[in-house]
Amino acid sequence: MLGSPSRGRSHAERVAEAVNSKVCAATSGIAASWRRSMVYHGLDPASRRSAHRVEEASLRQARERSEALIRVALPTLERLYTTLGTTGCSVVLTDADGLILEGRRAAGDARDFDSWGLTAGAVWSEAMEGTNGIGTCAAERRPVVIHQDQHFRADNTSMSCMGAPIFDPHGQMAGVLDLSSCRRDLELPFAQMLGLIVAEGARAVESDLFRAAYAGCRIVVADGHGAAGVSLLALDADDIIVGATRHARRALDLTDAVLSSAPAAAPYLGEREGEGRGSDRAALRRALARARGNVSAAARDLGISRATMYRKMAALGVEG
Repeated sequence: MLGSPSRGRSHAERVAEAVNSKVCAATSGIAASWRRSMVYHGLDPASRRSAHRVEEASLRQARERSEALIRVALPTLERLYTTLGTTGCSVVLTDADGLILEGRRAAGDARDFDSWGLTAGAVWSEAMEGTNGIGTCAAERRPVVIHQDQHFRADNTSMSCMGAPIFDPHGQMAGVLDLSSCRRDLELPFAQMLGLIVAEGARAVESDLFRAAYAGCRIVVADGHGAAGVSLLALDADDIIVGATRHARRALDLTDAVLSSAPAAAPYLGEREGEGRGSDRAALRRALARARGNVSAAARDLGISRATMYRKMAALGVEG
């Protein structure tokens, strides 16, 4: 394992050696993160300092901004803690910047986690702490397992951290769900298994966030949904796609521009045009969306007269 202890060398020396090795930085995700930490962020792996904490007012404001995320994620946070909290684990939820918003840990482990700064109000971005389960997950926007001496700072090498990203209903980074263990006997394979559990929890939160944001819509599963990510589409009454998760956007090439054109769901679900509900009404709405509300342009797009366009809009209840 990269960075594993070797007689006579300190953790900081191993980090520096990997950072200065072009081969390591190019082939190892951990070395690449170490390099970002040292070269880009200017951090020292041997430095000893407490985790940066924001003022209470700033924490309160961050919680208000992430109110929907916290509300939806709390049941998953509690479930993970109930399952794993007694095994020396801390479960935390952060915002997209690595600021811890909520956390759960056993009273007997509080001293260890407090000493590491895994508490509400602490910032665990890569810029602040170097390679770690929260900051590296946020930086790379993917699930990560940072096992003990894979951490950048020597002070953090007693921990194992498993982080998974949560994306908001518009595909933007919303936060990180993280499980950290203070057990020195935690082997890497078991940490990787815990990482899968955390990633599953993050996907559940992301799915619930999306469903809550589009509560009045029909939610359908798109290609690629599962272990690789949350691939969901929100359809209105005319089977027009009005929302898509990050994974669905990437898999189906659903950019903001495409979504603003009121695309029909059928082609993205392997159906023929017109098989969905309200196909005539949907066709009018898509034409209006493409024409940015210009009725005359939309009528030309559909090959009908302006008067016919207005009659169809009135009959189908489509507003201009």
